[in-house]
Amino acid sequence: MYAYDEIDRTLVNERVSEFRDQVQRRLSGELTEDEFKSLRLMNGVYLQLHAYMLRIAIPYGTLSSPQMRKLAHVARRYDRGYGHFTTRQNIQYNWIKLSELPDALEDLASVGIHGMQTSGNCIRNITTDQWAGVAPGEIEDPRIWAEILRQYSTMHPEFSFLPRKFKIAITASENDRAAIKVHDIGLRIKKNEQGETGFEVLVGGGLGRTPFIGKTIKEFISHRDILSYVEAILRVYNQYGRRDNIYKARIKILVHELGIEKFAQEVEEEWLQMRDGVLALDDVVVEDIRSRFSYPNYQKLSDNPDELKAAAADPRFAMWLGNSVAPHRVPGYSIVTLSLKPVGMPPGDATADQMDAIADLAEKYSFGEIRVGHEQNLALPNVAKRDLPALWRALDKIGVATPNVNLITDIIACPGLDYCSLANARSIPIAQELTKRFANPDLAKLIGKLHINISGCINACGHHHVGHIGILGVEKNNEEFYQITIGGRADEQAEVGTLIGPAVPYAEVADVIEDIVEAYLALRARPDEVFVEAVKRLGVTPFKERVYATR
Repeated sequence: MYAYDEIDRTLVNERVSEFRDQVQRRLSGELTEDEFKSLRLMNGVYLQLHAYMLRIAIPYGTLSSPQMRKLAHVARRYDRGYGHFTTRQNIQYNWIKLSELPDALEDLASVGIHGMQTSGNCIRNITTDQWAGVAPGEIEDPRIWAEILRQYSTMHPEFSFLPRKFKIAITASENDRAAIKVHDIGLRIKKNEQGETGFEVLVGGGLGRTPFIGKTIKEFISHRDILSYVEAILRVYNQYGRRDNIYKARIKILVHELGIEKFAQEVEEEWLQMRDGVLALDDVVVEDIRSRFSYPNYQKLSDNPDELKAAAADPRFAMWLGNSVAPHRVPGYSIVTLSLKPVGMPPGDATADQMDAIADLAEKYSFGEIRVGHEQNLALPNVAKRDLPALWRALDKIGVATPNVNLITDIIACPGLDYCSLANARSIPIAQELTKRFANPDLAKLIGKLHINISGCINACGHHHVGHIGILGVEKNNEEFYQITIGGRADEQAEVGTLIGPAVPYAEVADVIEDIVEAYLALRARPDEVFVEAVKRLGVTPFKERVYATR
């Protein structure tokens, strides 16, 4: 966990005070909604279909137990008893009254949480791997660099009004759990041939109306130069990015139109003028940030404790163990994923009672630390293997032990037309129906790893483009239809999915997904050929024929 200092606390408290004044001026009529819009967006406040929505940042997806309890308090006191975890390691509250927003933010500020830069045309919440610092094989903890980038970017005067929103993700593992290739800047920590640690830099990734996979702009840059190089990218984007067309304003469009070679040249020329300036990172500065991260005092524990052996005889526990528990870099410990995807419920939602319980369990079993992943699940990153049976029983009682992580019912979905004023179609009911269709755990296990992503509009908050199966809601003659793509993925081999054919009506979506899955089970080369591999081998045609044969 990172220990925030007095500067952070002062900044957050002053922002709350400023926003309280702005809200009062809006309520009194001194500010119109149009005048208030830019002010509220700077604090993570959106105007949705039914109410204001508050989006809270969880920097690099790390929460302490007291912070989780405060999130629960806000859900219970100011909302309707729940919060929605998003694909950007944020949490959203959908029903907060405008008059109570400053109070909610003040309560959150007491534990160092805020809504700054969770919206607007600025550098958004810096995200990373939810297993950062505990995953085996990691080069180093990427949260250190995410924190450096957070401090650099927060309220940066030059980059607070970019052509469009800007998202940065970072990973230090070969297995990309941060989806860096679909971000404006993706950073992969690596070592060069001399054994020095630095970064591969990717630019121009993003989804939405025009999806692109990020391209490598720099194979290796030292940690000393990472801030100056990121700033060079931002300066080029800020200068040349389009402001005349919101749909062509993202950096991905600039990279596409200039070409990666020309864009790289522009960045290099900008960077060479500033590389030895104030942004050159001194080792002392990096070590100061590193020193503010506290790590658990791990014990020497058995990697195969008796408690685990005894519990493995229970088939329900064994299924959860094989599905939701991952290896840890320290022997005797595990990483546990908590599924926020129960059958028949909205993906990513957690009730205030669940959040309170998770905070308690984190203190008891995971050194008081919780992580948020972009798949809209939570994780306890430091669980002793001997405690896994007891933890499972406790998680099962509060409904977050569904053994469906990375399986077909582990669905990513945006709030869709149930909440969002931008949406064309509903997302949540589609997800709920699909979890019911594939609720049988034996069937889900037979199908294997398969990610379904659902977006209610072209803005792609559900990341449908990179779902193994992607579902996009569109409007046709005031009716909800859905385009289906297959073969997408967001990992280290990221690809945009391929459209299989014409959009289908709302009532047929679940049937179409069943047809696709049945085709996959019939056509896969072997039981361990996962869905995306089968699509890559077979192409779209066999699935298209199966879906549209009787339609």
